[in-house]
Amino acid sequence: MPFNTYRPELMGSATLDKPGPFVCGSWTSLTLTYTAGHFGIDDLGGIKVSIRSASDQTPPQFDDPNAPGYTTIAASNGAKLKYWYRKNSNIRPWGNTLYIQCLSFLAEGDTITVTMGDTSQGSPGIRMQTFVEHAYQYRVHVDAFSTYDYAVLPDDQQPKLQLIPGPAAVHRAVLPSLRKSSDTFGLGLKAEDRWGNPTPDDKGTYFLRASRPVQGLPDSVDMSASNGGALRLDGLKVASPGDLFVEMINDAGEVVAKSNTLRSSEETPFRHFWSDMHGQSGETIGTNTARQYFEFGRDKAFIDICGHQGNDFQITDTFWQELNELTAELNDPGHYLTIPGYEWSGNTSVGGDHNVWYRSEGRPIYRAQRSLVMDASTDENTCIDAHELFGRLKDEDALIVAHVGGRYADVSFAHDANLEPSVEVHSSWGTFDWIFEDAYQAGYRVGIVAASDGHKGRIGASYPGSGKFGSLGGLTCHLMPELERDDLFEAFRHRRHYATTGCRPYIDVRIEGLKAGRRRLHSGGTEAVETAVIGDILTCSNSEVTLDIDISAHAGIERIEVKDGLDVLAHIRTDLDKRQSGNRVRVQCEGAEYRGRSRRVDWDVSLKLDGVEPRGTQAVNFWNADCEVVTESNTINWSYVTTGGAHAVDIWLDDASKGKIAFISNVTDFEIELAALGSEDLLQECGGLGKAVRVTRLPDDSMPRSLTEQIFVPLTPETERCLFIRVVFEDGHIAWTSPIYVTATKRSGLGPTP
Repeated sequence: MPFNTYRPELMGSATLDKPGPFVCGSWTSLTLTYTAGHFGIDDLGGIKVSIRSASDQTPPQFDDPNAPGYTTIAASNGAKLKYWYRKNSNIRPWGNTLYIQCLSFLAEGDTITVTMGDTSQGSPGIRMQTFVEHAYQYRVHVDAFSTYDYAVLPDDQQPKLQLIPGPAAVHRAVLPSLRKSSDTFGLGLKAEDRWGNPTPDDKGTYFLRASRPVQGLPDSVDMSASNGGALRLDGLKVASPGDLFVEMINDAGEVVAKSNTLRSSEETPFRHFWSDMHGQSGETIGTNTARQYFEFGRDKAFIDICGHQGNDFQITDTFWQELNELTAELNDPGHYLTIPGYEWSGNTSVGGDHNVWYRSEGRPIYRAQRSLVMDASTDENTCIDAHELFGRLKDEDALIVAHVGGRYADVSFAHDANLEPSVEVHSSWGTFDWIFEDAYQAGYRVGIVAASDGHKGRIGASYPGSGKFGSLGGLTCHLMPELERDDLFEAFRHRRHYATTGCRPYIDVRIEGLKAGRRRLHSGGTEAVETAVIGDILTCSNSEVTLDIDISAHAGIERIEVKDGLDVLAHIRTDLDKRQSGNRVRVQCEGAEYRGRSRRVDWDVSLKLDGVEPRGTQAVNFWNADCEVVTESNTINWSYVTTGGAHAVDIWLDDASKGKIAFISNVTDFEIELAALGSEDLLQECGGLGKAVRVTRLPDDSMPRSLTEQIFVPLTPETERCLFIRVVFEDGHIAWTSPIYVTATKRSGLGPTP
């Protein structure tokens, strides 16, 4: 450990006045008492009390006794104390820290009492962390000798408590996206509390209604039989090709959950499998154990593929071995894949964050640096920049994906097409179309993936809570024949995947009728093809191609951008006629301040309506359950964040053809006449990185969930087209397909890949 280890058993102890457990997000008051050990604490020494950086517990404050988080601190011997609180001011993962300095000494047995959320003068207390943690700890460090060199109290002297889910607030139903008609499949059902934690609190019985006959589907389910709030019904089957969704219905006849679409196909070379291959557990900067992390993805998020990407500078050799043993144990081909890997966490100036996965266990971990690895590791496997990383991995059976987290990847710094097939455009950190654009401008042919980088122990269903993360974690859909590691690596290297911000739509983009089509193979050489699918790099002799788009989704399709690299070839907006007469207006805040850690934009908005009356509102992409839209007469107020993506408020008006809206905020102010709002967006740009306000007219009712479309694309000889789609759904989710790279040429063969 990177702390003083001198005689921790003589440094004292700490206790809490309440043993818990506590419901996630509940309000309480907690008293932590530190009792000085044999050495006491010298003048100007002290203690610090830390919680994990991922935690979103109410931070302490000392100035307003009526406000949340009011904290009082006193020493039993009357010693004067100086105290302050700072985020990210201690060695990770214990970043959020309360510092208490003793201005005169403490002797053995003297105490410091910290009342967090002191309610005696009107404070509501502190709100506990919003996500489940089985051993939530207030880690106490002691500077007994006034050297500013803190020792950590022994584990059995550290105050801990348990955080448990709250009452059921939301239900989820999850199906696969694409299976053969002959396949059996499973339906996942889940009850979640208001913060996204699966909860066993729901003991109700729910009816199941399928859009078409399903063999093996029961008429109802009893959630009291769930595994911590989640149920999986396996062995289901449909009799014929087509689309299926399933609804979960309560005793009052209300639909509490509607699944995504399952496409059953008689003939398909692929099935669709969903992954979240990027997150961390409590052994690094996340929450709970690595075993609990993998089990959550399998049993409660219903994903098919899972990776663990701890920061390399926090993974000891011992933990790396444990991770490899765990992925080998839990890997279950055909049911659930666990992939060994880590996050190479170089500073942006030397390449930035990159995820590394291996096909098999037992391979080396090549670290960017070893700042927090204090065991017997050596620098033998340190790669101090991304060039070295790619060089060391060139002969490994490995995959690399550039990531945007705290540090962002600079894809122009280093790249190897054989190792790095794709870039990550979305995670809990936000939405980052620009990283694909960077790769494209650098001349790379890359695919598009998404993941969560979840820190809250909920891999595959990574809600952001109320902290610094502003987005739901992403997912990637892989086009694979079978759920096997070999198939995953083959599909990944050919970019056969599409990414989402956490939803699970069925999407297919292809080009048929290729003339003299030749597809590049990752293993080298080419093969003849008549059809191109997501991720292909190919040549053909066509003068034009038809891009076939087929989508069947969980929610209405608001728009599709058909793109060629950086250019938009076509905008597809559904229900154009209904938009023109619709009385629903969407006001959307979007973008980021810049690429790095301080990208977050805090929006405080007041929307004033003049000459028109609001009939109702609905928040879109408001993932923090504390944030609400408040309507007072003709004024609509909200406060929320964006981190590269968007949040919005839909407003149903009595007549959207008249009146005006005044948008007033801490970011920008403007007015629009509603009569000027047609089928095109009105965009108010605000600087930053895509920071803007977008106003859109939408139909009164939900938009279509399914769409098929054909886009004709002319080809110019020797000019490569980079064809993909970006889909925006009515509920705010986004999906991106990996591009099809197609070049018209009369020559045989292909040139080298950049």
